[in-house]
Amino acid sequence: MWKNGFERVEVLMERLSFQSYHQGLIEALNESDAEIYELIKAEYERLQNTIQLLAAESRCSRAVLAALGSVLQNKTSEGFAGARLHGGSGVIDEIERLAVDRAKEAFGARYANVQPHSGTTANQIAINTLLEPGERILSMGLQHGGHYSHGSADSLAGRFFDVEQYYVDPKSFVLDYESIRDKALKVRPKLIICGGSAYTRTISFAKFREIADEAGAFLLADISHISALVIAGLHPSPLDYAHITTTSTYKPGGPRGGLILMGRDCEQEVTVHGKSGSMWRHIERTTFPCIQGTPYLNHIAAKAVFFKEVLCEQYRARQLGVVENARRLAGNLVDMGYDVLTGGTDNHMILINTANSREGLTGLVAQRCLERCGIVVDKCPLAFDEKEPAITGGIRLGTPIVTRNGMGIEEMGRISGLVDEILRTVEIVGESEYRIKGSFEGHIKTQVKDLCSKFPIR
Repeated sequence: MWKNGFERVEVLMERLSFQSYHQGLIEALNESDAEIYELIKAEYERLQNTIQLLAAESRCSRAVLAALGSVLQNKTSEGFAGARLHGGSGVIDEIERLAVDRAKEAFGARYANVQPHSGTTANQIAINTLLEPGERILSMGLQHGGHYSHGSADSLAGRFFDVEQYYVDPKSFVLDYESIRDKALKVRPKLIICGGSAYTRTISFAKFREIADEAGAFLLADISHISALVIAGLHPSPLDYAHITTTSTYKPGGPRGGLILMGRDCEQEVTVHGKSGSMWRHIERTTFPCIQGTPYLNHIAAKAVFFKEVLCEQYRARQLGVVENARRLAGNLVDMGYDVLTGGTDNHMILINTANSREGLTGLVAQRCLERCGIVVDKCPLAFDEKEPAITGGIRLGTPIVTRNGMGIEEMGRISGLVDEILRTVEIVGESEYRIKGSFEGHIKTQVKDLCSKFPIR
């Protein structure tokens, strides 16, 4: 009950003021900068009218977008909740605590750090939490499915640490845990990194922990690509196997950003850079002031919104659809004669050896001709690929976005047919050059647009 009419008026005015401030943002942009407005509009149209088969992307909800475009963007506040360097942090402290609590619930974690700006930054924080410069890392080779931030020569980890690599089996293209064990016992790393950006089968984090314990190493699990499946219980969780787990937050369908999680090892005492303490405290010291300054508070709020979304049954059902669609798409392509690595997939992604699928077809040509016809994929270096990184001998497909838009098994049949029609029709001129008749391109684009019109962006 309202105490009096004035109190109700004041509350209504407050609500109207808040809502009016945030409403009409896109119109305000159009008035202020029509050029950027038109480019954003063009990107929306591109997303709406093309088939997005990207394994590294998903799509956030409008609620997440609202948090990203809020007044929280303006707040500067270095440090963690309850220990900020700037005043006026009471509200954002509550937001960050809520994001942490929801992240812990979503993943079954005992510790969560929602401040990393990206998955790569989360990896940098984790690595520098555990290692002194020059100490050794054992990680998955980049062309075998690893990630740049795990220690490639051009990354910070590659510049400041001694990096050794393990590889997939040359025949099956899956992880050979006995071979990884032998390598770990030989090189004796301080840290082993598992998880990758181009690996289609289930990862045994339990086996990796056994190897790490035997070699006397820490274990870091990067689950950026499979975190949605981990949340949904469709892939084993690394939380109580890895000492530290990292992920991006946009790949599973949230805002841009990173996340650091820990399970049973969060209170483990470690000594790094001459300081001793629990592992989670080292993580926070490495986050700030070592690696980052001000966290993105609007992104942390958006992460909180996303972590609430993943707790509903609808999210789990959608991830099940992602896996089912990927398996059907992979199976269709195998039946059509394409060299799908490992013969299929356990997750959301599919790797195709283009060179083995059609003579002279490179990953670059496949990516370019498919995109020209309205189907967006990534070129992808493959294990034992002899092509230059700019060319590649493969492509990577993923089903998160088409599934998010409501497409299912029937649509995967139509999509695989379009992919096949394009890749078999394209005239290959060279490793990066091709020709497609305009009439054929128009024919395919019409089919793509027709399919996409039935599944608008959600």
